[in-house]
Amino acid sequence: MMAKNDIDSRRWIDRETHRHWLAAEGLDLLEFYRASCLPGGGFGPLDGNRELASQTADTLITARMTHCYALATIQGVPGAATLAHHGVVALAGLLRDDQHDGWFATAPHDGFDEAKQCYIHVFVALGAASAVRAQIEGARALLDDVLAVLERYFWSEAEQAYVESWSRDWSELADYRGANANMHATEMCLELADVLDDRVWHKRALAITHRLIHRVAADHDWRVVEHFDANWRILPDYNADQPDDGFKPFGVTPGHGCEWARLLLHLEAGLGLEAPDWLADDARQLFDKAMNESWEADGQPGMVYTVDWRGTPSSTRRRHWTHAEAAAAAAALADRTSEARFEIWYRRLWDFMRDVYIDDERGSWLQELNAELGPDPHEGHLKPDLYHAYQATLLPRLPLTPTLALAVERL
Repeated sequence: MMAKNDIDSRRWIDRETHRHWLAAEGLDLLEFYRASCLPGGGFGPLDGNRELASQTADTLITARMTHCYALATIQGVPGAATLAHHGVVALAGLLRDDQHDGWFATAPHDGFDEAKQCYIHVFVALGAASAVRAQIEGARALLDDVLAVLERYFWSEAEQAYVESWSRDWSELADYRGANANMHATEMCLELADVLDDRVWHKRALAITHRLIHRVAADHDWRVVEHFDANWRILPDYNADQPDDGFKPFGVTPGHGCEWARLLLHLEAGLGLEAPDWLADDARQLFDKAMNESWEADGQPGMVYTVDWRGTPSSTRRRHWTHAEAAAAAAALADRTSEARFEIWYRRLWDFMRDVYIDDERGSWLQELNAELGPDPHEGHLKPDLYHAYQATLLPRLPLTPTLALAVERL
């Protein structure tokens, strides 16, 4: 193994050229997604030609855009504050349920899904928190509103985790618990701990992580279990007929193993001397398992989307976000451990993303590819998401703590 000084001198992130390249790529992404701003309020998905694929505002996209453009505002990107404010206004009005409280998944329209999803509310809170740090008008009121809803309906003190979804009028709670919503809730908690300067959010993130990673994932050979019933019994066959589902696919999602690994390291750094020893160890195990079972698992380049409980590829799609999260996790692990193998992964992943996903002709990144790295026939024409790619250009340049909304002030 290399000595720490040798690793530091060879890491890409320590090289000015690489840091400039990441910054330039991030700015290109921010410019591309200005086109997702809807005149009627909020943000919508773009297609491959940088045209709106829908005129209906999407709450998840709007919250993520608000988060990203708030971070860009803090960095000093001209025009970003206008877009962040556009998102705050839509989240506070167009996308909010004035009758029953909470947030819809999209702006209301004929036949829309009226359910109240934890996943959506968590991103509304993340976007609002970043906007608070960026001093965007209306952000603090939005944050207070969404946190009140999350506390009243989604956080379960008895379960020490977030529940999944409710009916529109909050009369019926779904008989399902999900790791994905709780993973992003952990991300939210980490940012709230910094933005609000309140360590209670660190404790909540630790409780979620202890349940889903240190107990359940550890008991399943470091595969992240995604689906549970209301009593936290595992649902191993959940969505067995939908291995490609974008949010709740069957089996194991290695990209989430990488994402969790990074979040564990942020949590450890945020807790400081109060951090349990297992956080860093669990992060290593998650990343190693995810990459060992996903990378070229079907003989084709890149990471497969999902695997089954034996580690056999289930969905061989190549989604951009899994690679972006793996690169960010590799950077975090290289920073935390100084182990050269994580730097090797970091370079391999960025080489792959640069060669495969970045669209030199039309801008942004290709997001949904098949195993042969061609456009996925169902979603390959869409470029709806700034969040994962943009954060991948930021996270390697930042310390493990504080979280993005504070750390980007130093760039």
